[in-house]
Amino acid sequence: MPSVSTQASTTMGAASTVSVPSAASTTDSRMTPGGPGYRRMSLALFLAGVATFALLYSTQALLPLISSDFGVTASAASWTVSAATGALALFVLPMSALSERFGRRTVMTASLGIAVTVGLLVPFAPSVGTLIALRAVQGAALAGLPASATAYLAEEVRPKALITAIGLFVAGNSVGGMSGRVITGWVAQEWGWRVAVGTIGIVAVACAVAFRLLLPAPKHFKAGSLRPRVLARTVRAHLSNPLLRRLYAIGALFMTVFGAVYTVIGYRLTDAPFSLPQGIIGSIFLVYLVGTVSASTAGKLVGRLGRRGSLYLAGGTTTAGLLLSLADSLVLVLLGLVLITAGFFAGHAVASSSVSHTAKEGRAQASALYQSAYYVGSSAGSTLGAVAFHAGGWGGTVALGLLAVIGVVGITVLGSRAARVQARRGLVAAH
Repeated sequence: MPSVSTQASTTMGAASTVSVPSAASTTDSRMTPGGPGYRRMSLALFLAGVATFALLYSTQALLPLISSDFGVTASAASWTVSAATGALALFVLPMSALSERFGRRTVMTASLGIAVTVGLLVPFAPSVGTLIALRAVQGAALAGLPASATAYLAEEVRPKALITAIGLFVAGNSVGGMSGRVITGWVAQEWGWRVAVGTIGIVAVACAVAFRLLLPAPKHFKAGSLRPRVLARTVRAHLSNPLLRRLYAIGALFMTVFGAVYTVIGYRLTDAPFSLPQGIIGSIFLVYLVGTVSASTAGKLVGRLGRRGSLYLAGGTTTAGLLLSLADSLVLVLLGLVLITAGFFAGHAVASSSVSHTAKEGRAQASALYQSAYYVGSSAGSTLGAVAFHAGGWGGTVALGLLAVIGVVGITVLGSRAARVQARRGLVAAH
């Protein structure tokens, strides 16, 4: 994974061979920080990220209330979350194909429109089965956002600014994920879970309207084909790319850590020696704000350390957080969560932006495959984290997280070696 600085120097070297470099530079009409449309685009996609993750996880903090209201088990109530994330993982690739044919902005607008409409129906679900079905439809609709957003950015933003732009979208994800849990928890405490999810629905409607009004029309989109054979060929090409495969694995492993930690942390904090009340535990998700900062500054990080260096730092930060969380001090546990969250969101922003940079064609499908791997990691982390906690307590969950981080570091080392081998081959070919 070449660093941004390397790319910049390569680009400058290429530009020096052009007789009139200033004229060449003006031919690139893509957006750049400070340029026309960039702030509107950044805010629009930030709000899209907020709406997506607020809706996606809106029932997670409300499962006990939903279980009580419908008289179902916690396992049955948990499907209100699993149905949404599972449908998103299942539909992200087909939705990305639609965006290749009909345009990124069109698909994102339609996806948000359907998702927020369903969000306004969710509070009126008469049964848990209906609620689960509505959540599955909502998750399928939201699948049109992540891959289309990163593909839009890869086409409309200059390469030097791509990681920063995607980092802002990921930052919106973190704000939405936090609000979808924290706001619903406090609203439900006063007025019940139905009012809580309705509130999130209204917030998402406002975000969706602002998104559509702010997002600039695409200038560099070229329509692709919807033919299954063409789609299959594109997917095979992405999966045959060793760099993309490594990035997909890195995204899945980072999300395994994050899913495991935040699924089990409530049990950790309700047990001795902490014995915290449920309301305070729900507020722990405010730590997501750290992710907002780390994701939005990922571009600067890559500018200094390169992509691989940034992934090493993200992995090291996550590891330090996991180890700190083993302490029986609440302050150290919270600091551990801060580091885990910062490391995860930084690593996710770097890996997802690297996918968009690497894929020259079929960017929506490349991003969709990353999102599928990402949500597979989320499901695996949630399930395996709970199993590890049952078998070995919090230490078992931490051990699972450390294994996943080792996987991230190992894959990044393989990427470094592959880059060196490719560089040597290039030198030999040049001579």
